[in-house]
Amino acid sequence: MFFSRFTVLGISLVTAIVSGYYLPAVWAIPLFLTGAGLTLVGIYDSAQPLHSVRRNYPIIGRLRWLFEEIRPEIRQYLIEGDREETPFSRSQRSLVYARAKNESSDRAFGTLVDVYENGYEFIAHSTRPAPPADPATFRVPIGGDDCTQPYSASIFNISAMSFGSLSAKAILALNKGAKMGGFAHDTGEGSISPYHREHGGDLIWEIGSGYFGCRTADGNFDPIRFAEQAADPQVKMIELKLSQGAKPGHGGILPAEKVSAEISATRGVPMGEDCLSPARHRAFSTPLEMMHFIAQLRRLSKGKPVGFKLCIGQPWEFMGMVKAMRETGIYPDFIVVDGAEGGTGASPLEFSDHLGMPMRESLLFVHNTLVGTGIRGKIKVGAAGKIISGFDIAAVMALGADWTNAGRGFMFALGCIQSLTCHTNRCPVGVATQDPMRQRALVVPEKAERVHNFHRNTLAALSDMIAAAGLEHPSRIGPHHLVRRVSLTEIRMFSQLHIFLEEGELLTDAHNRDFYSAAWRAAQSGSFELAA
Repeated sequence: MFFSRFTVLGISLVTAIVSGYYLPAVWAIPLFLTGAGLTLVGIYDSAQPLHSVRRNYPIIGRLRWLFEEIRPEIRQYLIEGDREETPFSRSQRSLVYARAKNESSDRAFGTLVDVYENGYEFIAHSTRPAPPADPATFRVPIGGDDCTQPYSASIFNISAMSFGSLSAKAILALNKGAKMGGFAHDTGEGSISPYHREHGGDLIWEIGSGYFGCRTADGNFDPIRFAEQAADPQVKMIELKLSQGAKPGHGGILPAEKVSAEISATRGVPMGEDCLSPARHRAFSTPLEMMHFIAQLRRLSKGKPVGFKLCIGQPWEFMGMVKAMRETGIYPDFIVVDGAEGGTGASPLEFSDHLGMPMRESLLFVHNTLVGTGIRGKIKVGAAGKIISGFDIAAVMALGADWTNAGRGFMFALGCIQSLTCHTNRCPVGVATQDPMRQRALVVPEKAERVHNFHRNTLAALSDMIAAAGLEHPSRIGPHHLVRRVSLTEIRMFSQLHIFLEEGELLTDAHNRDFYSAAWRAAQSGSFELAA
């Protein structure tokens, strides 16, 4: 065993000695350098105190780190099945790539999905299919009674992804694609960069707890700066971010060395200092204060739609917001529900895996709470969380969404290969990096066309799918149109699987839904805390 562990070191030493004897012969030089180099590496490995494997297996022990490094690529390209989700399957990625390139996404020989597996879902088709509708009509008006500049949004838009998390060229391509397709591009909480403005695509300006783009020097909200930015006609809606699905309740720090001149100007933060994004807002501390802040944002933006985004956590907190809406008469124009399966550039493992409510449960909870309090008609609801296909859009609209957002789907359209290196600044395709040389890989005009194609072809597929169900518009999709297998011998419609509250049910004395009733009683408009 001793000799097997040190065999490579021994061979290296012998090679160095033998080839050194014949120096300066030309053929001996490379052998000597190789043997001597490996011998030094082996001696160092056997003496270093940090890695036990290398200490016991000099030189060859380093293969462990090599295989660890290339393991994801080996799995992805050689071993991974078409439907293994990590977090998106090869089948899902291939679908986006095909639609982005305007190639056929049709499949031959039948489905690869096991239709008898628990969890299999499908749309119940009609014996009288409708004519496919024009996907250009798949839009939803957003703006309540207090909104004077309503926005007609596509039902499929680009989710919040900041400049800084994504490269300048990625932002340029996304926004140009949004302009070409007539859909919206959420800025993310990093504010509106010059790259968001260059092509003039519709923007949803997301404002997080750092108030980037509308902050004072000490990090508080600056109403004057906000009004200046919100006046831009390119800004169609204002989205107040409470939490993000991939890391709810977690703030962030952009280290000072990463705060470039461009990021400094975009976010309104000084260079040479860490850029802080707190875990909570300073502008409000109760649901009532939050509603008044929303009213302030709407007033300062001259009546543009204002809403908020959140990942549902403690249910009484959202119900407290709804109680505050009813008490003040101040209603957000929209709410975006972000699921725990959402993406991020970087997040602690515990936050990604074990914090926050999944999107479908969150969406159903929000929809039911608004219906149960009689205000669903006043507020539009968007949903985000692993939306890739036309079926994904249909499924969440059946649960109550008015429109959907996608982040990673549009990243795939840009050329993302799911290398899972977003947090390293070494994105191999120039999407999630600030390295100018790596960004060179992303050609904006070509990728913008792919973003446009992905959006258009996905909605075309949705149009065909709902037409088969006898529907002319996605807004007509209901929970009775979607079906899920719950056992080997049983399938159920979504309307049978889930609880759907009646209009105003939570406001009556007779309501008795265990979960919803208990959470409603525990909610209070004057505090995010659990009522005593």
